[in-house]
Amino acid sequence: MTHGHPASPSACETRDPAPALSGRLSPAEVVSRIFTTFLQRGHRQYGESVTELQHALQCATFAGDAGERAEVIASCLLHDFGHLLHELGEDIADHGVDSRHELLGANHLARWFPPEVVEPIRMHADSKRYLCRREEGYFGALSPASQRSLELQGGPMSTEEAREFEAHPHFELALRVRRYDDRGKVPGMPTPDLATFRLLLESLVHAQTAVPAPSPSLPGA
Repeated sequence: MTHGHPASPSACETRDPAPALSGRLSPAEVVSRIFTTFLQRGHRQYGESVTELQHALQCATFAGDAGERAEVIASCLLHDFGHLLHELGEDIADHGVDSRHELLGANHLARWFPPEVVEPIRMHADSKRYLCRREEGYFGALSPASQRSLELQGGPMSTEEAREFEAHPHFELALRVRRYDDRGKVPGMPTPDLATFRLLLESLVHAQTAVPAPSPSLPGA
């Protein structure tokens, strides 16, 4: 589908802070790499009143409490992982730059997790654009930071884009993840820690694709 995103920086590489490993990774090693990234970079904030780690844990907790399937919980936990993979700074939106974090995260995680986990991650910014088009009052309920980033992400979808989005096989899952994304911004909210989600994530790793991910580049790099 056509997107209205401004061009992303063309010369910025992203780095995975987890130790480099060679050969095939076990599910436990995959999850350990992900957790290392969260622990080293999860303190970052992108205009919200919670850190990236707090946001991830809150979204996953809301999904778990609602009885969601494992893939939705995992997608909630990992949906903003792309924010931890670039070095563009925490005030990137203030400079009018869209990191395309949803693509960075989805592309990085796709070799390890199934589409039911990865596609809602890839789609969560567009899910916001869709809901702004289709749901009255949705934009007004967004956090100020999410409202600011909407313009950089292309603004509300056109009617044609919305119809195209609705035809995506993971449309419903993407909207569910987006709803939890919007809720997970509560300062001081107690949550389980990352370790609570280890076995759930490990159970979803594709054994046949559990290979190291290279350091990805921003789109257009």
